Amino acid sequence: MPIKEAASFSIQNLSILDENGKVDKKLEPKLSSEQLLRLYRAMVLARVADDRMLKLQRQGRMGTFSPATGQEAASCGATMAIDENDWFVPAFRELGGMLMRGVPFARVLTYWGGFEEGNVYPGLERTLPIQVIVGSQVPHAVGIAYALQYRNEAAAVLCFFGDGATSQGDFYEGLNMAAVWKSPTVLICQNNQWAISTPLRKQTIAQTLAQKAVAAGIPGIQVDGNDALAVYQATKEAMDRAKSGGGPTLIECVTYRLLMHTTADDPTKYRSDDEVKQWEKKDPLPRFRTYLTGKGLWNEEAEQKLLEEVAREVDSGVKEYEASMALPKKADSTFDHVYGTKHQLIEEQRAEYLANLSKEA
Repeated sequence: MPIKEAASFSIQNLSILDENGKVDKKLEPKLSSEQLLRLYRAMVLARVADDRMLKLQRQGRMGTFSPATGQEAASCGATMAIDENDWFVPAFRELGGMLMRGVPFARVLTYWGGFEEGNVYPGLERTLPIQVIVGSQVPHAVGIAYALQYRNEAAAVLCFFGDGATSQGDFYEGLNMAAVWKSPTVLICQNNQWAISTPLRKQTIAQTLAQKAVAAGIPGIQVDGNDALAVYQATKEAMDRAKSGGGPTLIECVTYRLLMHTTADDPTKYRSDDEVKQWEKKDPLPRFRTYLTGKGLWNEEAEQKLLEEVAREVDSGVKEYEASMALPKKADSTFDHVYGTKHQLIEEQRAEYLANLSKEA
């Protein structure tokens, strides 16, 4: 019996804006000046907010969180491509995209401060909460997309996750069902090279993560995740295809987290300073700023004005967050929501907890 080729594939890599801010005119998306400035503002706001959160955590004013510095283009570029009626399903490093969607910064702080109330976004019901459980949001996103399809809604779902999630069963199950159902789902993998301290080379021997789309039978593309224009363009095309009945797409954004995985780990234990310095040269913010300057849309005065503006916005969010933390809270509220009705064992634990509190007082 002759041996025949059963299948073949190739994965494209999209880059529009290089690390020096030089744009490929043939590929440059048709975004207005207002859209470009909105995109840059979102990335700067995310960077400034991230820096402030790190300071708050180190000062003991907020809990452990996952910094997003270095990954702003992947988050904001993708979010730029969706509409208000679309669904936004984040992981835990999409600060820029969440702020673009209108999630109040104070709510983000409240969540990382340890209060689930921070996951409530009034008026933004199509924006899901931060998801820390790796990869578990992929089936959620596919299910939502299936519901949109069932209801014949002209909308799609944008779902984010990291490279580590592609080592999880949830990812493969969600990917397969999205393909089988042809659900309007756009899956954004933020490949930042590290799953906590596990490098990509120890997660997979595949040349790309985008090629995992091939096994599912759907389009997959790899993009420069630090190029906001490339991320936007790939996401926009995928969203348009999803809404027109073309099914899901997997987009691998090759990026890098410049800080720690979370404020609970020390990245110097598992990666070199030289590696970080090489990626700092690919920082998405300076390259986009250079691009805007070249188009005559930006200058030093505008930069300073923007930094002052977003600093005030971040300060306002911090004040709102800390004012809410100062309000008296029911010490035993944790026990109220374990079961829908009271349970003897839980009530015994509540009594023990309150008794211990009174001793400390």
